[in-house]
Amino acid sequence: MNLSRRTLLASAAATPLLATPLQASAGTGEASANPARLRAALDYGLAKLRAVAPGVTSFPEITRFEKWTYVTDGGWVGGFWPGLLWLAHLDSGDLRFRTLAESANDRLAPRRLDPRDHDLGFLFSPSWVTAHRLTGNPVWRDGAIDAATTLTQRWNPTGRYLRAWGRLGTPGNAGRVIIDTMMNLDLLAFASEQTGDRRFIDIAIAHARTTQTHFVRADGSTPHVFDFNPDIGAPVGPNTVQGYSPTSCWSRGQSWGVYGFTTMYRRTGLREFRDTARKMADYALSALTPDHVPVWDYRSPLGANDVKDSSAGAILACGLLDLAKVTGRPHYHQKALAILDGLVSTCLTTESTRAEAILARGTRNRPSEDGIEISLPYGDYYLFEAILRVLKPAQIAKAIDL
Repeated sequence: MNLSRRTLLASAAATPLLATPLQASAGTGEASANPARLRAALDYGLAKLRAVAPGVTSFPEITRFEKWTYVTDGGWVGGFWPGLLWLAHLDSGDLRFRTLAESANDRLAPRRLDPRDHDLGFLFSPSWVTAHRLTGNPVWRDGAIDAATTLTQRWNPTGRYLRAWGRLGTPGNAGRVIIDTMMNLDLLAFASEQTGDRRFIDIAIAHARTTQTHFVRADGSTPHVFDFNPDIGAPVGPNTVQGYSPTSCWSRGQSWGVYGFTTMYRRTGLREFRDTARKMADYALSALTPDHVPVWDYRSPLGANDVKDSSAGAILACGLLDLAKVTGRPHYHQKALAILDGLVSTCLTTESTRAEAILARGTRNRPSEDGIEISLPYGDYYLFEAILRVLKPAQIAKAIDL
């Protein structure tokens, strides 16, 4: 028998969902996203995709001079392009988007059996899992379960974590865990629900607890990386690759954590994950600049004068909208709307005739000076997801199982 959602709940039932208005409450002093402005942003994105997507036969990775460059096998970002097309189909009903999404899904198929890194959730949740939920096609379901099974090969039972980087059997990065992996755990939850095998969700819970224990500081901030001794599982300490320093707080990683812990609460009912998501969200919100678009690292010595990462804002908006529902706290909803207002007001590519992407002002890797003030496929994807969470909650709930 398959595990039902009720079976997966490990503790008390979730707080009832909160119905929150689109506009922020009077007297908050916060910007709020106008529904018409959000609709216009989606329509702009749909028009951009109609113009660009038919010519895309690989996986967009990053823009150079406003044009997409590609990674043939999908890299770690390959799921966001078909995911964006599925959301475009969901919003518009345009069958051309579904056809393009299915073709992009097909191109990802070889990766479902490749255990070279932890990114299988990024690859297959927005693409194959969403496709199964929207179409009922068992091919997408079975492939996603394959990917989840592959991901479990990266489980280190001694340290109780999923190894992020490095091919299995190689010593490099064998003890490296990154905050991003929180977003890969939902693929394991999906596999447990579909197959009835608790091992998937048990690994996800254990990894989330390891992340909670070793990444989340007293103030709710996090490092990008935490290293362990892979043989005995002992903690080595925090580190970073994409943040400013091991003691800083890379904004996109913080957003991954808010989203990922909130999702883990929804999948398990374990209130510790909801509480961790709140702690991380409160830190991120305290660090936002007045325009509500995150700087690339919340502890950059340049502060508000440093470059932005719009993708961190789009991901955070998704996580906050979800967190508002599971906590019953409208403050998170209002802050998500303020972030969306900042994104659609200052970060769309509407002023360019060359741009192939939807969302500008992204930062991929500031320390290596790789991708500053560019566009990223996950920026576009999570912008669409966040706006649909506001404007079409029932439809997006079906696609991503809210």
